[in-house]
Amino acid sequence: MSEVIIKPIYQQISIDLANRIAKGEFVVGTKIHGRSTLAGEYHVSPETIRRAVILLEDMKIVEVAQGSGIIVKSKDEAFKFIEKFKNKDSMASVKKDIENVLNEKRKLEEQLTTYVNKLIDYSQRFKNSNPFAPIEIGIPKDSKLVGKTIAEVNFWQNTGATIIGIRRNNFLILSPGPYATFMEDDVYIMVGEESSYERVKTFIFLNN
Repeated sequence: MSEVIIKPIYQQISIDLANRIAKGEFVVGTKIHGRSTLAGEYHVSPETIRRAVILLEDMKIVEVAQGSGIIVKSKDEAFKFIEKFKNKDSMASVKKDIENVLNEKRKLEEQLTTYVNKLIDYSQRFKNSNPFAPIEIGIPKDSKLVGKTIAEVNFWQNTGATIIGIRRNNFLILSPGPYATFMEDDVYIMVGEESSYERVKTFIFLNN
C-alpha cells in the first residue's frame, strides 16, 4: 500500500491558491483577497496565510507590495509550481513503494533461508525415508558448465532437479533463477526425486 503524503497546511493553501490562479479565478495583475480574508476562507491563522504567500512569492507567482496587497504576477509560474509538487509527490510515493518492496523481499529471503535450512536439516536426519531430499554437489574447475547459465544448459530438463541455492565464497545465494551463471567451486543445492541425484552427477561430470 502506498503511503499517504500529508503536506503542511500552509503548503496546501499555496498549492490551492496556485490552482485558482492557473484556472483564472485570480487574474494576472489583479489583487487577491487580503490575508485576513484568506485566513477566514481557509479557517487558519493569518500567520499560516503569510507563510503560504511567501512560498508563492518565492516561486514568482505573486508579488506582495506594501499598501497594495497580494498581486497575481504569473499564471505560467503557477502551472510550474503545481507540476513541481505533483512530481515530488510521485517521486516520494515511488520511493516509499520501493522501500516496501525491498522490505518484503528481505522478509521473503529470511523465510526462504529458514525453509532451506529446515529442508537440509530434515533431509540429513531422515535421508533414508525422504524421497525428495536436497542434493549438494560442487562444480569442478574444469567443468564445461562454467560461464554458462542454468537456462542455457537446460539444467532441469536434463536432470529433473531444481536448483534452490548456490554456496559461493561463503555466501548462500537463494533462488538463483535461470540466469545465474555456473562458476568454479560453486556448490549447488538442489531438490529432486531420488533418481535426480545420479542424473545430476552424470550431467555435471559429463560436461567436464
